[in-house]
Amino acid sequence: MPDALRLFLESSTPRASLALMRGSEVLCQDSFTSDRNHNAMLFEPLERALACLAGDDRLAEVVMGTGPGSYSGTRVGIAAGQGVALVHGCPAVGLTSLMAVPATRDRAALAIGDARRGSAWRLEVGAEHPWNEPVLCPVEELAEEVRAALDAGKPVFSLEPAGRIGLPEALVASVRIEQPDALALAAAWMRLAPETRDRLKVIPPQPVYLRPPHVTEAKGGHPLLRK
Repeated sequence: MPDALRLFLESSTPRASLALMRGSEVLCQDSFTSDRNHNAMLFEPLERALACLAGDDRLAEVVMGTGPGSYSGTRVGIAAGQGVALVHGCPAVGLTSLMAVPATRDRAALAIGDARRGSAWRLEVGAEHPWNEPVLCPVEELAEEVRAALDAGKPVFSLEPAGRIGLPEALVASVRIEQPDALALAAAWMRLAPETRDRLKVIPPQPVYLRPPHVTEAKGGHPLLRK
């Protein structure tokens, strides 16, 4: 579908963005910055983008960045994308936000990050396996992975300052800081092989979680525990 209409949404970081495209032509693009208020700020630019469509235009796909990143921001982007896709009767597709950065444009790269609670995460990002998810690991193990990637000439990047991860200073200086955006998400989507895109279309989009939801046991006396 060389002239297909597609909407791309990326909201996994404080700087959210969207792009409406017809084939490779950008019809509308917008961005905004919000630490915790994506749900209030997304819909005005989304409305402007959809207003660029003619009355009989229908989107062929809506593609959303799935993180890892902001828990609420990513969910807002996915929910909004699913709503638009439902109206247009087209697939709503999730694609890792880690592919929407310059480091992964031409080759595989190692993405790393702070997983809190004294651990880190890593993921080799490439077009061959875009459904893979980050792997948790100790910081010491991550340092070895970073050294091996750099020795092999592979880019290493993080979505936040790498000093927060706890890596040795000598490695921190070699880690790129990259931010995903909707146009880069569009380019990553179009670089995928058609069969890979078809496979992703049947996977329900959901945020990339570094850990399962943290659930605590209700304290004694809680109404739900009363008989």
